[in-house]
Amino acid sequence: MLNTIKPKGRVIFAYLFIPVALFIFTVFVPLIAALYYGFTDWKGGPVKHFNGIDNYIQLFKDEVFWHSFGNNLYLVVACIIGQIGIAFILVMLVNSKLTKLQGIHRTFGFFPSTISALCVGFVWKMIYDQRTGLINWFLVDVLHKYKGMKNAPIWLGGEAAPIMLILSLPLIWQYIGYYMVIILSAVSSIDTGVLESAEIDGANGFQRALYIVFPLIKNTLFVCVTLCIAGNMKAFDSIYAMTEGGPGTSSMVMALYGYNQSFKSSNLGYGSTISVGIFVLSLAVIGGSQYLLNNFMTDDYDREEKRRQRIKDREARLAMKKRMKGGMS
Repeated sequence: MLNTIKPKGRVIFAYLFIPVALFIFTVFVPLIAALYYGFTDWKGGPVKHFNGIDNYIQLFKDEVFWHSFGNNLYLVVACIIGQIGIAFILVMLVNSKLTKLQGIHRTFGFFPSTISALCVGFVWKMIYDQRTGLINWFLVDVLHKYKGMKNAPIWLGGEAAPIMLILSLPLIWQYIGYYMVIILSAVSSIDTGVLESAEIDGANGFQRALYIVFPLIKNTLFVCVTLCIAGNMKAFDSIYAMTEGGPGTSSMVMALYGYNQSFKSSNLGYGSTISVGIFVLSLAVIGGSQYLLNNFMTDDYDREEKRRQRIKDREARLAMKKRMKGGMS
């Protein structure tokens, strides 16, 4: 019966051809083109001079690029702690029986994620402004009588605070709601009887979150961490709007540095090399984080279960091969 309704191979091919072709055209073709242009001295226009691996040697020695990579890593760590950590706490608070109007909290929590990152950057640039910003208005005009503060600090370019910490706050604020939705969907799938049993046994809210909810949704948190790393390794919009990588190169990130080299310095060949570097380093950071998270989030019992499952799968494959050989003979 199932064979009669199974679509034919050419039907499956017809449905998948267009989306697969678009995916290849928008992802793999630009990647291959960037890899090719990375071996050229291209200043724009039709003329391209092949220069071998000179661009990659220059990239390896480029202190600004590696400083930008360090800034990206700073954003990754800050946003994992700020975005996912705060999102997890807020989900536990929203899911509490004491919280009223939970739907409104979810809606307004997700709202910043719908705003363009460039717009968020301009808004926070106005908030950080030394003369007219909301923060300095509060510090100088409201608290000066208590603290004696007279000179407003320069947030985007001064020594009031580490510049990357200042720039990470808008990113954290914008995407907390995004991860709230993901974590909330995972928490909603937990059997309420498990949480009620823990509450009857005397577990408080912190203990239920740490010892029950966290282990049960660790795979979802694993996905959130991967998305957070991938997003912050290519951060560009809000930082471009707030500082353009300044003062100097103190807030430069890899994508912004590649943009400056490609379009402001008209060095498209080296900009393509930077793009390839971003791709390789992003894969390395994501792969390393997956390895660390697997070790951190997997206990001895889970490792033993996975080992037994692998043995069962291998034995099942061997048994299938033997049956197939026996049938053919």
